[in-house]
Amino acid sequence: MTPLLPSGFGDRLPPHADAAAAAEARVLAVAAAYGYERADPPLVEFADALGARLKAGGLRDAVRFVDPGSGATLAIRPDLTAQIARIAATRMGHHPRPVRLSYAGSTLKLRAPALAPARERRQLGCELVGLDTVAAAAEVLSVATEALVAAGAAGLSIDLTLPDLVDTLAAGPLPVAPEQVAALTDRLDAKDAGAVAAIAPAYLPLIEAAGPFAAALARLRAFDGGGVLASRLAGLEKLAAAVGDRAQLTLDPTERHGFEYQSWLGFSLFVAGAEGRWGAEVGRGGTYTVMHENGAEEAATGFSLFADALAATAATPERRRLFLPLGTPAGDGARLRAEGWVTVAALEATDTPEAQLCTHCWENGQAQALG
Repeated sequence: MTPLLPSGFGDRLPPHADAAAAAEARVLAVAAAYGYERADPPLVEFADALGARLKAGGLRDAVRFVDPGSGATLAIRPDLTAQIARIAATRMGHHPRPVRLSYAGSTLKLRAPALAPARERRQLGCELVGLDTVAAAAEVLSVATEALVAAGAAGLSIDLTLPDLVDTLAAGPLPVAPEQVAALTDRLDAKDAGAVAAIAPAYLPLIEAAGPFAAALARLRAFDGGGVLASRLAGLEKLAAAVGDRAQLTLDPTERHGFEYQSWLGFSLFVAGAEGRWGAEVGRGGTYTVMHENGAEEAATGFSLFADALAATAATPERRRLFLPLGTPAGDGARLRAEGWVTVAALEATDTPEAQLCTHCWENGQAQALG
């Protein structure tokens, strides 16, 4: 039997599609309230240009094809952040800095891992182009946390990391041979104490400097005897104060997976699952560098949310539909919709509230709950 849809694709049915769209609208409304204006890049770009703005190897994830009209090789975006960076650096290059942009759209990957088989994903978020300061990061974290709460998420936690930590230390107080830095970074990320000890034992304390924010920060500060990380640690402390009690904070200074193109700060966003299920990662963000056409670099800070993951953690939306029997005056329906009801009008005498998945029925001038 032929599959209904290709592998990695699926339909989102009611009422879940409505709930996902409503959550996305609430996220973007919070972003707009902070001054982040919507940008809407195209689904397809020239492959070479898009690949130049994706992190290393990113174009391997892109579906490419030859444009029948121009003969150029085009690519369907596997990520939206790179496109927003392009807009900020080119079409809005003249705009006063920082530029605040929000976005939402679908992405497509050529292939997907077995544990996350979806190839089409919905991505939304905010980018602040022109700054990567602590103040910029604090604003971005505020927007992200408020947006998640507005979308109905609960049990929010944020895991902070320092993506350039090993590079900073290896080039300064704890020298490491250039050819070993990548291996050291990878083994620290994996918390492989044996391998770290074999490469650079002085870095072993970093494995223990992870966990609840206050304790992890104290361990990291004790490790930084020379004060090389002082400004970063002070920045983390300010970010924790800015987040306050809106989210639980953890710190894993050597986490690198998924943060390959971030600079001094990276963060992952987690929310509690529906009905008390385990938490799920629903977004990532941090500071990074935008490349301009002339080779100039520009600092930026932002976050992306994984809309499907966010929707999956939400409770099943409640339907509240009012059945209007055949012949109900149009004015009654208009008034009820203005009051907030979802009305479903009978179009034939045989229509029933049950067939139309209604929870209430309009009878004798009142909305009667169905048993």
